[in-house]
Formats: sequence, C-alpha cells, structure tokens
Amino acid sequence: MSILKRAAAALLATTAVVAVASTAQAQEFKGIKAGDIVVRARGVWVAPSESGDVKAGGTNIGTVKVGNDFIPEVDATYFVTPNIGLNLIAGTSRHKVTADTVLGPVNVGKVSLLPPVLTVTYHPLPNLQFSPYVGAGINYTIFYNEDAAGGVINSTNYKNRFGWALQAGADFYLTDNLLLNIDVKKVFLKTDVNIGSAVGPLSSKVTLNPWLVGVGVGYKF
Repeated sequence: MSILKRAAAALLATTAVVAVASTAQAQEFKGIKAGDIVVRARGVWVAPSESGDVKAGGTNIGTVKVGNDFIPEVDATYFVTPNIGLNLIAGTSRHKVTADTVLGPVNVGKVSLLPPVLTVTYHPLPNLQFSPYVGAGINYTIFYNEDAAGGVINSTNYKNRFGWALQAGADFYLTDNLLLNIDVKKVFLKTDVNIGSAVGPLSSKVTLNPWLVGVGVGYKF
C-alpha cells in the first residue's frame, strides 16, 4: 500500500472515530488568534528516501537501504500572530538497515532516530474552519539504541546531525477547539556511519531525507 493510500485510510478512520465520539453539532468557529496553542496527536508513516555507499578502505563495496516505520507523533503550535506559528514536533522511529554488497545482502542492524523538528508555519486562512499551512525549519536528529545485527556485523555508530525541514498540512476544525489534521514533512538529513565487521572497518555516508506523512486529531487552547 502506498504512503498516500495509508494516509487516506488513516484519515477516514480518524474521521469516523471523531464523528461517533461527538454527538453535539459543531459550534461556531471563532478563528485563530495570537497566543492560541494547538496540540496534535498523529499516526505517522516514516519513509526514508535513502542513498549511500558502503566503503571498505576507501573502496565502494555496496549501497545502503533503510526500512520504513509507522509511529505516534505529537506536536504543538504556538501562534505568534493569527497567521504565523511556531511548531515543535516530537516523535521517535526505529529502522532496519541493510546493505547490498558485492558479496550479497548484509543485515547491518537496527537504529532508532529522535528528530525533533522546529518550523515556522504560515496559516493563510486563520478564520476558516479549513485552515491549511506551510512551514520550514530545522531539525537535530539523535541516533540511539544502535543494535548491530551480529555475525558479520559487530558494531555500528551513527553521527548525530542538524538538517532542514519543509512542512505542509491542514487543520479542519470540527468545533472551535477540536480538529482533524493531515500533515506532510520532508526532512533533509545526512549521517556518517562507522561499522565494525568481521572483514574489517566499514564506513558509509548516508542521505536519509525521510518523508513523514501523518493524520490525527488536535485541540486548540
């Protein structure tokens, strides 16, 4: 199933849950004002667009592959003005890493990523119940819980890095406070990986550049 199909299915499911849970009609939407805070919870599909070579002693011996993950994510937007928000996103994902080498496929292991993302978002229609937005910002990705696969691979080490992020999405207010949300982010991220193996030290410069596609619910305070 494609990322967009997963997102559409999740959005339909979220809409159905909210519709069943809410028996009152939507109250009049008052719009967004400076000082408002919107907190959201989403299910997010994390899909790296990875590229990277595996090298031994400076010689290219293969390429890297990084698996997808589905995670919970929370974020909060503080509205500096009705049109401008500061958005902080937090979530952690875990990925299986493999390498296609001249000797065949190799299971490198697994690694977890904690990539908090801070963006400045622009909301052109703050007074409408359907409120789209776009944003841009930075992230700092922390790699942790690095588990080498064992066998040929006995250790892995990933370097934490800063990166850029782009964001687009929309809130649909069911009431003045309760909303549905769909959000898409592109995080531009690279890392250096040092790998200890039975055939000697290996290294890789990996470009991850994941897509994060999420749907969920939120509440405006």
